[in-house]
Amino acid sequence: MARMTFAQAVDCALETAMAADERIMVMGEDVTMLRRNLYVRFGPRRVRQTPISEAAFLGAGVGAAMAGLRPVVEIMLVDFIAVAYDALLNEASKVNAFSGGKWNVPLVVRAACGGGYGDGGQHQQCLWGMLAGMPGISVVVPSNPADAAGLMLSALECDHPVVFLEHKLLSDYWLDYLGGASRGTVSFDVPAGGAEGEVAKPPQPVPIGKGRVAAEGSDLSVFSLGVSLHRCLEAASSLAAKGIRAEVIDLRSVTPLDRELIADSARKTGRVLVVDEDYMGFGLSGEVAATVAEAGVEAAFARVCCEGVIPFARHLEEEALPNKRRIIAAALDLVSG
Repeated sequence: MARMTFAQAVDCALETAMAADERIMVMGEDVTMLRRNLYVRFGPRRVRQTPISEAAFLGAGVGAAMAGLRPVVEIMLVDFIAVAYDALLNEASKVNAFSGGKWNVPLVVRAACGGGYGDGGQHQQCLWGMLAGMPGISVVVPSNPADAAGLMLSALECDHPVVFLEHKLLSDYWLDYLGGASRGTVSFDVPAGGAEGEVAKPPQPVPIGKGRVAAEGSDLSVFSLGVSLHRCLEAASSLAAKGIRAEVIDLRSVTPLDRELIADSARKTGRVLVVDEDYMGFGLSGEVAATVAEAGVEAAFARVCCEGVIPFARHLEEEALPNKRRIIAAALDLVSG
């Protein structure tokens, strides 16, 4: 085991996989800087700098995957995937079905997501609900370094597209890159247990589509992922002081969703709370509710999500995103209702 930051764990997984499989390559804006350790080891042929055109280099990544490579395409912020959405929506996700299984697109799209550092609503979205609604791809959102490394290894082994989302509050280099010296007066609420932790060397794969119980409980089930998972654990500690035992579930993947774990936990507690930094409408929280209902489980339901455009002002942003206060209030309403 070795202690690593979240970003180091992802790059460790990439280095391990690239050493074992020469088909794996990395491409995107500024990757020779952001992935300089990989660049030094594997060179410009396998760590390729691209122009600032997400549509162009994501499209190139789809073609490269169809031609036999296993590219990792880096979209700096998931918000910018909008300008390259056609390559993912109409090409990568559908090639296997349209070809009757003859063609695959073993592509990983790596992108930073999430808010909490004051950069405005067009730079701090999560968008995993939108991406997960697209058939033919997987979407993973790790909450700690070990899962980040393990999910990246599993993503690199997939023969279909995987979107790998890393929350910026967990990645030290993203905070430095996007919220460093220019925001020296701003503090960031970085979860210590997610930003750094023990990782096996070499890293071990984590199955895509399998969640985990982060904290055992019996009074309500709290489902989350990414940074919000840590907010839920903080809230669970405060609820425990009031005699309320919350079971906290780290979903890890948005699609495939661990529906069996969701149903089992909801059946156990009879109360479901979804904490999701993505948009509330037509997203993960609604899918969890549908999963519980379709499993025939009767459970009270509540959700704490991002309900509108994320404000730029820090005090408004903090209230718009899921936070400990909102989670505790929703949990108390569920238990007392």
